[in-house]
Amino acid sequence: MADTKQDEDTQAAPAAGAGGSAGDRRAARRAAKLAREITAFAGRHGGAEGQLAHLGQVGTRIVLVGEDGGWGDLVAPSHAVARSAAEKAGITLHENFDGDLAAKVRTGPYEWSRMAGIQVGGPSND
Repeated sequence: MADTKQDEDTQAAPAAGAGGSAGDRRAARRAAKLAREITAFAGRHGGAEGQLAHLGQVGTRIVLVGEDGGWGDLVAPSHAVARSAAEKAGITLHENFDGDLAAKVRTGPYEWSRMAGIQVGGPSND
């Protein structure tokens, strides 16, 4: 998978203040808001780890996995904002969503029916 946009955009989001541009201040505010949401998720789930997934022009998905197996995601406008938010929240970031991180995810009947559909008795695609 070619992540050229992600590779070009790996610098951390600039800190607020210091006379930065309006775009820099907006990115810093967005990173701070995402960091608060990540911290809240981690608090509800006994801690959290994450992985960043490039979504193209939409931005970057922050996949969160709690210590209790709960999971969720957030979308940041850029890879730099996503990385800055994760660093501010103090979570461990993984390069890939596999191995130990994937094994922590707890899924239920809803997820299985949505992912597998008719293969495991979920809603038909008719």
